[in-house]
Order: sequence, then C-alpha cells, then structure tokens
Amino acid sequence: MSEFKLKYPIVERYLTGPSMRRPCISLNTCRLMVAHDTGNPGSTAAGNVSYYERSRNEAEASAHIFVDDKEIIECIPFLSALPEKAWHVRYNPVIDNGIFGADANDAAGGVELCYGGAVDLVEAYKRYIWVLAYSCYRNGLNPATCITGHHILDPTRKIDPMNALKLLDKSFSAFVQDVVSEYIDCLRAEEDVDNMPMKLEPWQWDMLYKVMGDAYNKERLGWDWMQKIVDQTMTATELAFLNTVLDGRLDRGIEVY
Repeated sequence: MSEFKLKYPIVERYLTGPSMRRPCISLNTCRLMVAHDTGNPGSTAAGNVSYYERSRNEAEASAHIFVDDKEIIECIPFLSALPEKAWHVRYNPVIDNGIFGADANDAAGGVELCYGGAVDLVEAYKRYIWVLAYSCYRNGLNPATCITGHHILDPTRKIDPMNALKLLDKSFSAFVQDVVSEYIDCLRAEEDVDNMPMKLEPWQWDMLYKVMGDAYNKERLGWDWMQKIVDQTMTATELAFLNTVLDGRLDRGIEVY
C-alpha cells in the first residue's frame, strides 16, 4: 500500500447539524467525485462556509469541501471524519445513475472551487486538484474515470466548474488529466522511496503506463522508462525525476532517455 503526499492541511469547520444543509446522514460507499465551482466570483472558502452556517436551516444545498488560495475547508464530514451526505446535485435528472449507478448526493463527494476577486486562482487550483486526487486515493477511486462535473450531471441548469476552469483556459478533460497527474505525483512508497519500487495497485500501474505512454508515442521518452512501468520496478524518486524533466522539456521536444 502506498502513502499519499499530504501537501495541504484540511481545515475541519463543520456546519451545525442536523440541519437542512447538513442532514447528518451517512454517505453510501463513495463511487465518484463531483467538481463544482461557487459561481460567485470573489467569495472565499471561509466566506462560503460562514454563509452556509448562517443559512443552515434555509436551503437544502451544500457541499463537502470549499477550496480557495489559502484554505481547504471541510464543512460536511468526508475526508477527516465518517463521511456524510451533502446536497450538491439534484436527484433529477438521473444522469449520475446512468453513468455511475448511483445518485451523486448518496454516493459522491462534492468539492467547490472559489475564484475571482482577490482569490489567486492558480494557487486555489493547485489545492483543488490535490484535494480531488486525495479524495480519490482515500476512496479507492480511479481519478481518470471517477471525476465528473456538475455541468455534466445537470446540463440544463449548471455550468460549474467551467466558470473557473475557463479562466484558467482549461477544458474539463485537461482538468481531469491534471488531477490524474497530481494523483501519480503524490503517491510514494512507504519504505525506502529512493531504492524500492512503488507499491501500486495494478490499475494504478496501468494508469501510469497510459500517462507516460503519451510521451513515448511522441518519441520523447525512451522505452527503458516504459519498461520500468511494465515490470512495476519504477521507484518514486525515478517517477519524480521523470515528471520534472518532462514538465520542463516536453514542450520543447527534448527526448528523455
């Protein structure tokens, strides 16, 4: 089993419950993560949570986590305590059932990204993709297939998280790939990370092979690196080196051997 790099603290600031926003109902087995943005430019994570607390008996609308450039605030238990339901996706339409076999409110974590105003969106985005990657790790989810957007599940009413992603010139698929890359980067071996092969699940090796295979197919990565993935002998240190070199040189067409 691998450990996950804990880059940022998660602040526990739970809403009072039971209430309309926090019903205090246990979440079913988590099957997916839903990406949201606040749709309220300039609002902060703390500001949103404070508003939710003040209006806790006024609306059945909530999310588990709010993220800005300074904080990751968990306002309904999800990662730091036994997970509870949040009301972040309507029960109708039933697109979530068709894709994931469950209602998002019953089987998903909801993460909101703050943007606009004084919020440094680049910094907030770093925390956003990290906490989504960490959520996938904690729940045994493949980030490449188990992250969806509010706009996908409720397309006639919602456009989030594209409000924020468009400001970053990010497509939704590019955003998911960023979460996948963050997931891979944050995995590290429990023991001697310098010399021991990473301890990954088979599907995690497959995901790593696919991600690095893109560089190999462009003839910018030598097969020796791919063989380490095939043989499952790559170390965390080697992966960190490889990611650093590819990030810095791939766009300039420099091969990595």
